[in-house]
Amino acid sequence: MTVSLDIKLRQGQFLLDAKLNAPPGVTVIFGPSGSGKTTLLRVVAGLETASQGHISIDGVNLLGIPAHRRAIGYVFQEPRLMPHLNVLGNLKFSQRMSGEFGLQNLEEVIDLLELEALLKQYPKVLSGGEAQRVALGRALVSNPKCLCLDEPLSALDQGLKQRILPYLERLRDKTQIPILYVTHDVLEMARLADQIVLIRGGKTILSGQIDEILSNPIATPILGVRSAGTVISARVMPQDPVSGLAVVSFAGGELFLPELLQPEGRQIRIRIAAQDIILALKKPSEISALNILSGYISEIYKGEGLGAMVQF
Repeated sequence: MTVSLDIKLRQGQFLLDAKLNAPPGVTVIFGPSGSGKTTLLRVVAGLETASQGHISIDGVNLLGIPAHRRAIGYVFQEPRLMPHLNVLGNLKFSQRMSGEFGLQNLEEVIDLLELEALLKQYPKVLSGGEAQRVALGRALVSNPKCLCLDEPLSALDQGLKQRILPYLERLRDKTQIPILYVTHDVLEMARLADQIVLIRGGKTILSGQIDEILSNPIATPILGVRSAGTVISARVMPQDPVSGLAVVSFAGGELFLPELLQPEGRQIRIRIAAQDIILALKKPSEISALNILSGYISEIYKGEGLGAMVQF
């Protein structure tokens, strides 16, 4: 399934003029506060009505179709669970409301999000992370053709975020539906996104694969200078016998990292911030740095100040 949209929506002085194509996987919608990210999700879900344009899933236009018939799973910043139903009751209610059973049946969702131990619990006793897992499960069992996740981790502290991120990765890897994910967190984006849509002032500025966008100097004003960098897909290799450090391999060579929890052979993502890179005209010697890679500078972009962006 693929979500495609090209819409315009005016709210007072604000104009949302957005375009995107989201295949299966996670498409992160990123931009400053007030740029229209949540409004875009609400238009997709049918909670707001676009004044013109189109929204389609696999070529079927959704404009004019009411929200309850669009088969869009929506997870808000707050879990919004039914307090009088336990976890299993919340899941079954959502499944019944969908009117049909999709690829994600109840048992699969419970296993995917590890909800078995929580089924008899009521929302009031769940932690923030547990409640959001239930909210994700409830959205999945509704037989969605698309998932809209509106900053689902923003209300959680860093510890809880780190515990729930693996479930979101599992959701991305095990389901075959488009996931539109709004976040302000660059680390969440780097870890989860397959592609990124950058939006500012209601208008789509850039969209593309995650490695292309994070390394594109045009994206820097939106991402922020300290968020510029790149994402590398690498494979976990055997531990270095001399240093005891973890080793990962990618197309450009190998990198030494602190201890990794992922097993050997696992494909992982590594985010390298631009501020953590030092450039040299020749290979450095007699320094403590272990990660020294050679490359060619393809472009230098000068900013408005003293800095510049260097692209390899």
